[in-house]
Amino acid sequence: MTRLLRYFLLTTLLAFTFSSVSAQQASTIRGQHQVKKKETIFGISREYGLTIEELVKANPEMNTPNYELKKGMILNIPFPKDTLEAWAKREAAAKQTAAVEARKVAEDVRNRAIRLGIMLPLHNINGDGRRMTEYYRGVLMACDSLKKQGISIDVHAWNLADNGNIRKVLDDPAAAKCDLIIGPFYSKHMDALSAFVSKHDIRLVIPFSISASQLTTNRNIFQVFQSQTEQNEAIFTQYIARFKNYHTVVVDCNDTTSRKGPFTFGLRRLMEQRGMDVVVTNLKSSETNFSRAFSRTKPNVVILNTGRSQELGVAFSKINGLKAVSPELDITMFGYTEWLMYTKTYLENFYKYNTYIPSVFYYNPLSAGTQRFERKYRQNFRSDMQNSLPRFAITGFDHAFFFLKGLHKYGKSFNGAEGMFGYPPIQTPLKFERYGNGGLRNKTMLFVHYLPEHTVETIKF
Repeated sequence: MTRLLRYFLLTTLLAFTFSSVSAQQASTIRGQHQVKKKETIFGISREYGLTIEELVKANPEMNTPNYELKKGMILNIPFPKDTLEAWAKREAAAKQTAAVEARKVAEDVRNRAIRLGIMLPLHNINGDGRRMTEYYRGVLMACDSLKKQGISIDVHAWNLADNGNIRKVLDDPAAAKCDLIIGPFYSKHMDALSAFVSKHDIRLVIPFSISASQLTTNRNIFQVFQSQTEQNEAIFTQYIARFKNYHTVVVDCNDTTSRKGPFTFGLRRLMEQRGMDVVVTNLKSSETNFSRAFSRTKPNVVILNTGRSQELGVAFSKINGLKAVSPELDITMFGYTEWLMYTKTYLENFYKYNTYIPSVFYYNPLSAGTQRFERKYRQNFRSDMQNSLPRFAITGFDHAFFFLKGLHKYGKSFNGAEGMFGYPPIQTPLKFERYGNGGLRNKTMLFVHYLPEHTVETIKF
């Protein structure tokens, strides 16, 4: 019984070996040839473009002593060696291409953890550091929220202070592996960082108002900040479209420190060019002269040439007095972003006078999203956010959520355009457009509109 078992195993092994060799040999055989009378090995080799060695190798029995070719024999006809070599090369090239594609799939940011770098002043030495530390906390909260959606983020943070050594930061091997870097905070770090993200194909988000001429040439840069000139131009366009049938009253508030002159002057010039009604009065004018500046047949829009709270309070006092005498007057106020800081003092007047405030953000303390964020911030960091506008932690959350979600969904083709994915920001809406042949710049603006019904709407443009 044991001998039979050994015999069975031996024959099975031989059969397996033979079949393996046969299968391997079969991969080189292109057909068979039946030998005709008077045919020779040489002639058959020539007929099929083979060498005698190639034909013999495909038919090992030819190597037996006294082998004789006879009519009716069946011979294996192999592929020529050069054909097999070409196939082998193509197969190797295909395998290499497949390996490259597999590496691309594995490396694609959509299929792995996103590597995020933060290069900002993260310290407690001065206001810059404290604000950016709060911003960074908001970034971390965004990463935590995305993790709950199944999106993984590896975060590396560097304290890049005003006197920080950008070269030392960029020499860290982790920096070159980033998919996205948020920073810097200071313009002097832009040259080195711009060159670095170009070299390593990293997306760079400049979160705040620094000079970045590199935006004109570097397609990897996203700049959130808009210059005041750009903001003014966008506001002018919206103002003229929205208030073309209104009577505009520009109030000189005698504020020698004001920087609102370019805004009011530019807007007045455009309105005059379009034949729109506009007059100028003075905050110190008599009640009679002040009243004469207002139209009794058209709705009025009042614009001050200062953003300061003191002058705004005086203006509301004069307008309230005017309305007491002439209740039929239709008056709307059009203000500045700074006015958002005065809501505790002037909120009722904002509602009463249908106030529009242009801005790039809106912090709404009454919204459910804001309140949830503030509770979570307090739980995580055992403190409240700084009382500033905008709230820096919320800004960090909005920025990080927007870009990380975009990279996860679209990979490095994400360009921040409107509608690429639905994200309702808590405070800071974003919409980017290509700046010539360079990077991408945020173009979102808002009107924060306080309605007489004691509601607030945000009008994005």
